[in-house]
Amino acid sequence: MKIAVISDTHLREPDQRLTEVFNKYLANADLLLHCGDMTTFSMWQFFCQHPNFHAALGNCDEWALSDYLQPLESVNFHGLRIGIAHGWGSRSQVSLNVAQSFGLEYDLVCYGHTHIQDWSIVSGVQMLNPGSLTSTRDEHPPCVAIVEVDNEQNMECSFVPVD
Repeated sequence: MKIAVISDTHLREPDQRLTEVFNKYLANADLLLHCGDMTTFSMWQFFCQHPNFHAALGNCDEWALSDYLQPLESVNFHGLRIGIAHGWGSRSQVSLNVAQSFGLEYDLVCYGHTHIQDWSIVSGVQMLNPGSLTSTRDEHPPCVAIVEVDNEQNMECSFVPVD
């Protein structure tokens, strides 16, 4: 099973680059997760073309999206319990804040906000931050995180550059 995770797109409208990224990396995923800061309703509609799309509300998302998205979202998918959040607080505390909000009963918790990639265990929880799809805050290029899940629900994450 393949899970594609993105965050912090910060676009007002889907553009050609995003369409290419969607077609190449996201469309064929079994599950597509967005960790917030899509920013607009039009962006949300674009991602909704994926048949299994879930997202959390980010701090830069327009108010209209709060009718459709929550700050904390849970997804049960093929026996995996997955949490999705944007994140809050200082950069050094975001993963801890989010991990503690979901807790140990989650197999995977995905978050954004920092624009920095992360695949680590925090407070006993497997955390994933894909970084930003458009504007990173570290040495890594914009990317999509791909989580491959085997039949025993072991997870392996890779960060796939999109530029």
